[in-house]
Amino acid sequence: MMEAARTRTITWDDPTPGTQAAPALSGLEYMQALIAGTLPHPPISVLMNFRLVEAAFGRSVFVGEPAEYHYNPIGMVHGGLVATLLDSALGCAVHTTLPAGVGYTTLELHVNFVRPVTKDTGELRCEGVVLHAGRRLATAEAKVFDGAGKLYGHGTTTCMVFPADTNG
Repeated sequence: MMEAARTRTITWDDPTPGTQAAPALSGLEYMQALIAGTLPHPPISVLMNFRLVEAAFGRSVFVGEPAEYHYNPIGMVHGGLVATLLDSALGCAVHTTLPAGVGYTTLELHVNFVRPVTKDTGELRCEGVVLHAGRRLATAEAKVFDGAGKLYGHGTTTCMVFPADTNG
């Protein structure tokens, strides 16, 4: 017998003010404005229930709460949540190293899943750190932990750096 359907409603702010402000701010200033709430959080962070909580030059930290709505057909949180946390922390760590008017895009993302995540895992913390910040390429690594420090996944990225007024 099937249980009653569950529902989830989300509300997000218009992301346009953030995308318009980005070219005039350094990457670190932009990340700090997101944390302070002076720029709107990206809609994906509301949809997937995670947020940026720390940013410093070459470093970013996200937290997220796994929930039943993240489940895949085999009764675990879909790996996309961990991959999205990693991709976000990696990219934002790179972004903190960029001056105003410079953008980036992910060229490569490598993810390793270490153990399954469930709704009972509790809050996950993902810490990203830049390994290399060059003029055209940047690399970073990140790890996802639970509140007890247990590792759930780790990953690396290579990002292409370019003037923000180009389309990559």
